[in-house]
Amino acid sequence: MTGAIVLGGSRGIGKAISESLKSIGMDVFAASRNDIDTSDLTSVRKFVQIHNNTDVLVLNTGGPAAKEFANITKEEWNKYHNQLFLGFCIILQNIKINDGGYIFLISSSVIKEPNAKLIISSAYRAAFSEVFKILSKDYAAKNISCINIAPGPINTDRTKELIENIEEYKKSLPMKRLGEPDEIGSFVKAIIENSNGTSESFGTSLRQNPESSPNHCRFRSCENRSFLPYCRSHSIQKFGS
Repeated sequence: MTGAIVLGGSRGIGKAISESLKSIGMDVFAASRNDIDTSDLTSVRKFVQIHNNTDVLVLNTGGPAAKEFANITKEEWNKYHNQLFLGFCIILQNIKINDGGYIFLISSSVIKEPNAKLIISSAYRAAFSEVFKILSKDYAAKNISCINIAPGPINTDRTKELIENIEEYKKSLPMKRLGEPDEIGSFVKAIIENSNGTSESFGTSLRQNPESSPNHCRFRSCENRSFLPYCRSHSIQKFGS
C-alpha cells in the first residue's frame, strides 16, 4: 500500500492525516481547496479525471458557519449539498480504490447528535454517512474497508470559529481539553500500519460513547486512546463486516 489522496489535506485534521501517512513512507497527495472545491461540481469532475486511482482515500471537508434555520438561504443549501454530499458521491463513483485499500470519511459527531445551529452540516453529513454505509458493503466484497471517523471538538481553526469561549467549553469535556488533529492522524496511521492486506484485519464495528473511558477502546493497535472521547457518538465503523 503506497498511495493516498487526502482531501482538505493542507490544514487541520486533513493535514495531520497527510503528515502521519507520509511518516510511514506513503506517497500522499494532500489536496487543498486550490486542487478541489467539493462545492463546485466542475472542480470535482476535473479532479477525478486526474486523480482516479489510489490505495487510501480520505474524504474530508469543512462545513458551514453556525446559523439559525430561519436565516439559511437557498444558495447556502445548494452550496453545502454539493460540498458535503454530492461532491463526495461523484468522487466515489470515479476514483478506483485498489485491492486491500481504505476509504476514510471524516464526518462529525453531528451525524448522531444534531446541532440546531449547525443544521446544514448535521443534515448533509448524516445523509452522506448513510450512503457511505450502504456502499461499504459493496466495497467489503472487493477487500476495501470503509471507516467513518466522526469526531467531536478538535483543536482546529474551524472549532475556534464555532465556539466563542474555548476555555469554558473545555471544562465541559470529559478530559477537559480538545482533541488534537495529530491524534486523529496517528490513529489513521495505526490502522494502515497494522493492515495485513485484507479488509477483515480490523474486526467489527467499534463505538466509543461520550461517557466512556478512553481505556475502553477495543482497537488494540490504537496508540492515541485519549483521542477517542472526542468522537462523541462515534466511532470507527467498519461497515459491511
